[in-house]
Amino acid sequence: MGSLGGISLDQLRENVAIAFDALRVSKLRSGLTILGVVIGVSTVMTMATIVQGVRDQILNTIQAAGPTTFYVIKVFSTTPVNPDNPPKWIRIRPDLSAEEADRIAQLPQIGYAGIWAQIQLRLEYQGVRTQLISGFGADDRYQEMQGGELAEGRWFTKSEMRSGAPVVVIQEVQARRIFGRIDPIGKTIQAGGRPVQVVGLYQPPANIFAPPGQEVGAVMPYQFVLHGYHIDKTNALFICIKPKPGVTVADAMDAVTIEMRSIRKLRPADHDNFDLMSQDQILDTFTSITDIFFLVMLVLASVALMVGGIGVMAIMMVSVTARTREIGVRKALGATRRDILLQFLIEAATLTGIGGVLGIVVGLTAGRGVTALMNIEAKTPVGLTLLAVAVSVAIGLIFGVIPARRAARMDPVEALRYE
Repeated sequence: MGSLGGISLDQLRENVAIAFDALRVSKLRSGLTILGVVIGVSTVMTMATIVQGVRDQILNTIQAAGPTTFYVIKVFSTTPVNPDNPPKWIRIRPDLSAEEADRIAQLPQIGYAGIWAQIQLRLEYQGVRTQLISGFGADDRYQEMQGGELAEGRWFTKSEMRSGAPVVVIQEVQARRIFGRIDPIGKTIQAGGRPVQVVGLYQPPANIFAPPGQEVGAVMPYQFVLHGYHIDKTNALFICIKPKPGVTVADAMDAVTIEMRSIRKLRPADHDNFDLMSQDQILDTFTSITDIFFLVMLVLASVALMVGGIGVMAIMMVSVTARTREIGVRKALGATRRDILLQFLIEAATLTGIGGVLGIVVGLTAGRGVTALMNIEAKTPVGLTLLAVAVSVAIGLIFGVIPARRAARMDPVEALRYE
């Protein structure tokens, strides 16, 4: 006969069967107890699925843009700075310029450097408008830097970029929204209230940095955006840089720092009046945000699991009282204290185990639903799934100890007299 930790398999099967019988007898009480565990476990699983999906998407985005790409920005901040009322130390920093980007591009360590700007706008054609989307002022290397592909048409010519011609490459999805089945190439649309000619359709890579309502919908020559739109030069103006093959990001960043300090005539004792941001910093920032988010959800879920555990203890105490005669009969027939203790512990573990399994199903379903709405591919966190089952069973064992010990210590004669 097989055994598990000193418990025979027959004993285990018998106790699980008793647990299910007790569950059927007290459906409402057992259901409410299971519900507490379901809420706790499903919360953890939902958040784990979302966080895992977000992290995977961040890594995919960085790989699409290239892990060596980095940026010169006016100020690095994890939260946007109010451009109308920035702190003095930011206010005295010069705005980035195209001339600085050109100087950086000439460095022997640098393969590409270009100044870009990001704005918010709506695209409109014959009365059909998009929601508010992001637009970029960039150049013909945008696709190379950000990934994705040109689905139709072309990028900008050198003369269009120099002169700031009113031309635009729009995202394929946005084109379908405003044009339907009409071929958009060559058509004139309104981009943020200004007429521009569509010269290309762009299909971007999946991008976690562009949540629904903020996806990149239009790319225009930087000079056109600079003179035609209001640019938040504190938060939305930057120089995109890629080192030459064989040059490390650290070496390229050092060269850029030296060049920027030289351009701005900073003395050795002066602090930098600009910031550099690498893909690793972007990843670290988003990881810290998701870690905090997950930690908060974990605390909330722990409270729900604690409530579920207390519910298990309360239900089991009631169950022990209600089954006093049954305990007396079992002891009279030869059941030991250990047998009774195991019976009620396994019953509590079964109760929370069912709650854990249901919580996993609900949590994974909810997590996949949310990530689908966010256009994020989510994978099942297998390790956490197994951990969630183990934790839910452990809660049953921990909170089931007191009522199980009470049942085991009952005097069989007194138990048989109980009415």
